[in-house]
Amino acid sequence: MTWILIVVVVLVMVLAIWQTIQLGQIRRKVQAVPADGNVFHTLNALGGRVRRVEEQIADLEPRQRILEERLPHAISHTGVVTYDAFGNIAGHLSRSIAMLSEVGDGLVITLLVAREETIFYAKRVTSGQGEEALSPEELAAVDQALAR
Repeated sequence: MTWILIVVVVLVMVLAIWQTIQLGQIRRKVQAVPADGNVFHTLNALGGRVRRVEEQIADLEPRQRILEERLPHAISHTGVVTYDAFGNIAGHLSRSIAMLSEVGDGLVITLLVAREETIFYAKRVTSGQGEEALSPEELAAVDQALAR
């Protein structure tokens, strides 16, 4: 008799656990239903939001293409070399600054600082090479910018 009672108690406990799990699943499904009970209205509203987001994404795609086309030509690499251009001034006040794109196009700006004056040069760089002869410092700035 005790044996049967233990089996019945175990079965009742298994049944209670199973019903608790089922009740939790039903509660989750009921909570997913909108408060006003109008599932179709909610789905239509969500569909409208999705369409608006898709339209916004479609509007961004041409802009993204334009940016991707321009990106290789944007200044993305820089190099700066400091040095003493003249013997009468110390402190590495002269600079050669390379500003180059992904493909190595851009310019090198050089500032030569002396006691009485500052001389400024700008030279164009194409594919990592100066269109005019570059000084050793300017070449070093280009090499630094292109990590060579």
